[in-house]
Amino acid sequence: MILIRSFGHVLATMRGLVWRQYHPERHYMRGPGPACAKRQMRG
Repeated sequence: MILIRSFGHVLATMRGLVWRQYHPERHYMRGPGPACAKRQMRG
């Protein structure tokens, strides 16, 4: 039983390394960006 559980943990870890979940918050900026700062400095 322990061997089966350990094998399940290994498979879950391997799956997490190979198929990473997509987290959109890591890819999109939050808040005003550099273009907004340039506009504020001009005006």
